[in-house]
Order: sequence, then structure tokens, then C-alpha cells
Amino acid sequence: MYKKTLTALALGALMTVGVANDTSAKTLKLQASSKAGDWAHRFMTDNWGPKLGAMTGGKLKVDVLPTKAVVPHRETIDAVANGILDGDLNAVSYFSGRDPAFAVIGDLIAGYDTVDQVRTFCMHAGGKEILQKLYDKYTKGKVHVVGCGPYAKEAFVSTIPIKTVADMKGVKVRSPEGLAAEVFKRAGAAPVSLPFSEVYTALEKGVIDAADASAHVNNNASGMYKVAKFPIYPGIHSMAVLQFIVNKKVWNKLGKEGQTALEVWYASSYDAMRREADLQDRAIAANQRAGKDITVIDWSTAERAKFREIAVGAWHDFAKKSPLAKEALDAHLKYMRNVGLLK
Repeated sequence: MYKKTLTALALGALMTVGVANDTSAKTLKLQASSKAGDWAHRFMTDNWGPKLGAMTGGKLKVDVLPTKAVVPHRETIDAVANGILDGDLNAVSYFSGRDPAFAVIGDLIAGYDTVDQVRTFCMHAGGKEILQKLYDKYTKGKVHVVGCGPYAKEAFVSTIPIKTVADMKGVKVRSPEGLAAEVFKRAGAAPVSLPFSEVYTALEKGVIDAADASAHVNNNASGMYKVAKFPIYPGIHSMAVLQFIVNKKVWNKLGKEGQTALEVWYASSYDAMRREADLQDRAIAANQRAGKDITVIDWSTAERAKFREIAVGAWHDFAKKSPLAKEALDAHLKYMRNVGLLK
């Protein structure tokens, strides 16, 4: 009853919220990590983008642009800091070249079992605060972190059956450089660096055997399973953390009510995206299992634990590269022990 009352009050407040000291409507220009036409991008633009305007009586709106619409995907934080963009909904790990801590926060490869665990870490167990420290350092306080977390656990795309850690040996796997590549290497695979746009062709031509790709629903929409008949679902490796950051001056001008509206909109939209992606992923996997063309592989708990043990060594070595990376990993490890993922 108490929670229902709080929810009703919050929603009631949002319906009448205004933006402090500004009687005109404010539209925030955000650049996302998804491509135009992707399921994830359509979810935001068609379903949840318009809701912020409805929640605030038209006082605050968002325009969610596809990746690279204004600046390259690895330059969005500079664009936000300098006011070229009002904010971004981008992948944190894109910025790992600036500090290894971005990689540790952005995707702790093989670390977690569920999306909810990572979102909880990011929003309630220290992740968001460390990300804010990174932006205070690298943008001189010009960026405010609204939130962070993944919306899906990526399925692993493969043209060959990989049922155990031992099956990884010698597999040519497309992987981002850095932490992910190191984990795959330690598991016996041969990481290959390729742009995502080249993954399908590389799989089709046998340049690679498998790929760190995307959520099951996105892989399916991209036609990956036409050539990669042995997906690992649920995935074993990646849950890419997406951030929501806003230019600090823009954030301050929103006032408390506008800021609260944006926080609630963000949390609600990505929770909804997580649930919808999960439902669609499950439906796709069920259809694949019912057919004869695709073999869906689900690793056992024991094999997942083996893979995590391999990853732990890579995490620690990577975290030695900067003080904030070490702080980020320590926060992860504390939370993971609290929820029973590590002893």
C-alpha cells in the first residue's frame, strides 16, 4: 500500500511538472548507441521518447538520435560537455581508451548472470557514482550522470557449436579490443577486431567462427542466424552498459522538478526496454528450438562459473591500469560477493 501511494504521488507530480525558470518547452537532443531502424532505437523513438512530453505536460521532451547522427560514437562525451549535444544514451565501454575504468564499468565480461544484477550495481551499488567521478575528471565537471545499466544480455553468435569453455580453444571470435578480447584470449579463443558492420560478412565467409554481437532480438533482426546456426542463449559474456548523461548546465537549468521527471523517465524506459527485450529474446529462442535449422546452446551453471573464474584474472590485471579502474572493480567485487556471484 505504501509503495502504491508513493508511485501515485510521483506520477501525479510528473503530470504537472514544469522546467524551472523556463516557460517554453525544452527538447533535449540525445545521441544513442543504436542504429536507425534497430529494435532498440525504435523502442525509444516510437514508444518512450514521446512519453516524457506527456509526463511533463509538454514542458520537457527528448529527441533520440541514432548513433553517429551528430558526432562519431566515441566522441559523444565531448559533444555533451561542449553543448553540441544535450546528452547521450551511449555505450560506456566506447570510452575505455580514455581510462580503463570505462571498460570496467561499461562491461565486466562474464561477470553477471542477469541484466537486473548489473542495473542494480550501476544504480544502487556504486557504479553510477564512479562513472560520475570519471566525468568530473575527464570533462572538468561539465557532465551529469543520470543513470546507467544494460537492457539485455547479449547472445553469443557462432557458426560452430560451443558448449563448454574447452570448446573455445582456437575459435576465431570477433571481439572488441581491451577487456573482452583479453577474456576470450585467456579462454583459448583467438580474438579478431572487426567493426560491427562487418560481422555478418565475416561470419558468412569464415573469416571468424563466432562474434560478440548484440541482444538476441537485435541479432535476429540483423539476420545473423542465417549464417550463425549455433547461438549461445542466454549469452555467456557481455551485458553492455549504456549511460544516460546530460550537459551539466542543461541539467541545472531543468530545476528539481525537471530533473526528477528525467530521472523517472530514464529508469522507467530502460526497465520497460529490458522486459520487452527479454520477452522477445525468449520468444525467438523458443521458435528456434522448435525448428530444425538452428541449435540454441545454453551453457550449464558449472561452465559459466569456469568462464567467470578465467575472467576474474583479466579483470584484476585490467584494473591495475588506473586508480579509478581499481575503484570500479572493487565496487563490482563487493556487490558480486553480496549477491553470491563470487565467494
